[in-house]
Amino acid sequence: MAESTYSIGEGPATRVSLSLPEGTAEAIRARVGKREFSAFIAEAVERELRGQVLDEYLADYESRKGPVSEQARQRARQVFDEVFAEEAEWPAAG
Repeated sequence: MAESTYSIGEGPATRVSLSLPEGTAEAIRARVGKREFSAFIAEAVERELRGQVLDEYLADYESRKGPVSEQARQRARQVFDEVFAEEAEWPAAG
């Protein structure tokens, strides 16, 4: 049977074990409640992964074309967010 490949934020939910400092866990519970804890963590991890995908893209671009200004970097982040928000999907990290 072929293994399915999912992009960031796609696929069925899967259980994972996660260890957090108690203060962090309490702060999350206080902010979103016990029922939304997993969704909060998933969204935070997805944001981090998406940021890493963009950072990888920018690093690759800089290695080929040279330094990118901070203004261009911010614009790239904005465009990246807009494009993938419209398509409702993000590429896989890596």
